[in-house]
Formats: sequence, C-alpha cells, structure tokens
Amino acid sequence: MNSNLRTPQSLQKSVPFPATGAQRRHVRKDTLPFSCPGSWLLHAVLLIFFFCILLSDADALNVNRTVLPNGLTVLHSENHSLPIVMLTLIVKGGQVHEPDAKAGLANLTAELLTEGTKNRTSRDISEEIDFIGASLDASAGNDFTTISLSVLKKDIQKGAELFSDILLNPTFPQVEIDRKKELISGSLKQREEEPSFLAGRAFRQEVFGEHPYGRLPEGSPESLRDITQEDLARFHKEYFRPNNSILSVAGDLTNAELQELIQRYLDGWKKADVSERKTGRLKREMIRKTIKIDKDLTQANIILGNLGISRHDPDYYAVLVMNYILGGGGFSSRLMSSVRDKMGLAYDVHSYFSANNEEGAFQVGLQTKNESANTAISEVLQQIERIRKEEVSNEEISEAKSYLTGSFPRRLDTSRKIADFLASVEFFHLGLDYATKYPEYINAVTKEDVRRVAKKYLTPEYYILVVVADQKKAELKY
Repeated sequence: MNSNLRTPQSLQKSVPFPATGAQRRHVRKDTLPFSCPGSWLLHAVLLIFFFCILLSDADALNVNRTVLPNGLTVLHSENHSLPIVMLTLIVKGGQVHEPDAKAGLANLTAELLTEGTKNRTSRDISEEIDFIGASLDASAGNDFTTISLSVLKKDIQKGAELFSDILLNPTFPQVEIDRKKELISGSLKQREEEPSFLAGRAFRQEVFGEHPYGRLPEGSPESLRDITQEDLARFHKEYFRPNNSILSVAGDLTNAELQELIQRYLDGWKKADVSERKTGRLKREMIRKTIKIDKDLTQANIILGNLGISRHDPDYYAVLVMNYILGGGGFSSRLMSSVRDKMGLAYDVHSYFSANNEEGAFQVGLQTKNESANTAISEVLQQIERIRKEEVSNEEISEAKSYLTGSFPRRLDTSRKIADFLASVEFFHLGLDYATKYPEYINAVTKEDVRRVAKKYLTPEYYILVVVADQKKAELKY
C-alpha cells in the first residue's frame, strides 16, 4: 500500500483562486468561540495581528524565476523556518490534450507515474517514500498534470531522486494499467449511485458540449478500455518535456542547493517540440434546457448555471466580488439569506465560477425537498435577476472586498501552498508580484462593475438546469 502517496487532487482547484464561501461556511458567526464584548475585542486584535503576519509573509516571498537552457521554468522561494522542502511540477498536458476517443488518458498517465519506473517497482517506490516519511503524488486536471513532493530537508536527496525517477522513467507496467483501470471503472460505477455525481456530470456535459471540459477527467469505462500502454508512453513522451513544464520549489533550500539538485537529477531531461492541440472555442449559447433525472430520493439535487469565464478574463476580479455577494459568501450571501434563512428551503445553497485556461462554468447548487424544488429554483432565478438589475449596497461590496482580500494571505501560509501558488501563477501568466497586487485588483471593483458583470455573465432567461429527484413528487414546471 502506498500509504504516503497522497490522493491526487487537482491543483487547478486550489490556487490561485480565493477561498470560496463554502469554506467560510464552516465558521458561523453565532458559533465563534468569543461571545462576550471583551472577548470580541480580544478576538479582533488577534485577527488583525494574525493577518498582519500573513500579509508580511505574502510580501516576503522573494521569488527567483529562471528559465533553464532546456526550457524548464524554475520558481524558487526560500523559507528556512521549518526543515521542509516542497516541490510542485506542472506539466502542460491535461484533459484538453488527450484525444477524444482516449478520454481519461491524462488522468491514467498521472495515476501510473508512481506505479513503476525503469529503476523501481511500484512497491519499491512506496517503500522508499514511506521510509523517509515523504509524500509524492501526481494528478491530472483540465489543463495540466501536477507532480508534488513534500520531504524533510535531511531527505531531500532521496526525495529528489524519487521525484525525477517517476517523472523521467515511468514504464507503465501492464499489470498496473489493468489494476488502475479496474479501480477507476469501479469507482465510476459506484458513483452512479450518488445524486450529486449524476447532476454534476450532466451539467458538465450540457455546458461544455463536445469540448474536453465536458467529460469526466477519469474518462469512462469504455474509453479506458481503449487506452493502451503505447498510448500512455506516447502521451508522456509528447508532453512531459522541460520546455512544457514549470517547476516550483518552496521551503528550506538555498539557491545553490537547488541548482545542485537540478544538475544531479534533471540534467538528462531534454527539450523537444510539443504539439498544440486545438480544442475549438467554447461558445456562450442562448439556450434554456432542463435535464430531469428520476431517482427515488427525498431531496432533489439541483444545479443551475451557464458557461462562465476563463482565468485570463479581465472581468475575473469583478466576477469574484459579484459572486461573493450572490452566493459565494457563505452565510452572508444573498442566496443563503433568502433560500436558507428566510424561506427554509435548503440547508446549503451556493454559487461559484470555475475558471480554467479556457472558459469555466457558473453554477448554483442546492438540495431541497422534492416538493419545494420549483420554489427554490424560482427564488434562485429571482436573486440572479435582482443582482443584474439592482445596485449592490455599500455594505455588501465592502464585506465582499474585506473577505476576499483578508482571506487571501491564508493561501500562502505554508510552503506547500506557496509552491502550488507560484506554479499556478506562472501557468496563468499572472506575474510574480501577483500576491501583492491581488488586493489592488479586488479593491478596484466598483458597484457598477458588479452590476455590469452580472448582466454580462448571468442569464436568468437562458440556463442549464439539472434536477436529480423523484420527478413525480417534484412536478417540475421548468
């Protein structure tokens, strides 16, 4: 068992986007551990002190950026407060780069990197990682594949050796391919019983259509069956190139030590031409469509939304503020206030924009009783219409900005987060001063900007609505 090989997670979901309202909802105002006036004052002082420390950390990243002769972009941030080193490698080869008929190829390639190399079996890799107490994982997302290493400074040589071995020398053993295919197919089959999985998959297919974003990163049991060992080796050979990658290093490592590691373990990594796969532009179509999935459930699972924006869109920051007020701000959002608190229709309701290298999606999600599905959907549409027509209040925009800027430094409070953040910032071309400029971007958003982007990106007349419910009880009118 690879006990220290971490569960693959998509880096694209974690950085550099701000924390969502869903994360914030874990802390309710009425459950904070300070209840008397004196304690609130103490709490406020501690919070200010805490954020000052975090902001200082963000300002003090001191990032070095280098492009090596083989084309590898290297980002390095030294931090000697703890004897830990974090490596994050982004390879620009993800779901959008795999052939349509081989859906799941990028994910399967990433899953198999730690399952055998020219020098080690899967068991060898697992045991050596366990022995030094490190973690090593690889995962693929929409736009890129990520390989991450967390290791103590004293074991950095062994950690870097293992990191380079799975990066440069994977062999994709047939027995491991068969095992992974079986595991992924079994997981997909098991998830067929989850209403939220069914709703999310249907929504994704409708919003993105034939674009690779429209399918599951894992592919399907059918597409997995068609992926061969040669396909995996070809995908790796084509995209896992230094001139197609970004290496981010954070923690207890000097620049001289980093150069020595690169020289020793990545010297043989050669650049090569990388073909660019054309996916076709996503189009914002003015259509309204409802997908009804009948299941014997007491709670209807509802997703409503449309095509969103790309991470490169200049409206990104105005959209962040607007969405916080609408449904991304946890208990302070309009959707939570109306659907949950005033109408008592759902325990949780939220909205968010996912932003990819190409367009992402806007979606509102909630669960409610089958019988109240129509009422909940109607209220969601009314709140979308309201933020398009009415100017938000000074209090709403002020709170949104305070939260988005105040919570941002928490995304840089560990070396792991810094390594991931820097790699993602480089991928999206945000600039090495992004951490210091982010508050400026948010604070520049006006109430007029909020209404403008709401009118531009929210469409209450045209939307994709997916409802997984006991359809007889729900009696949907949409």
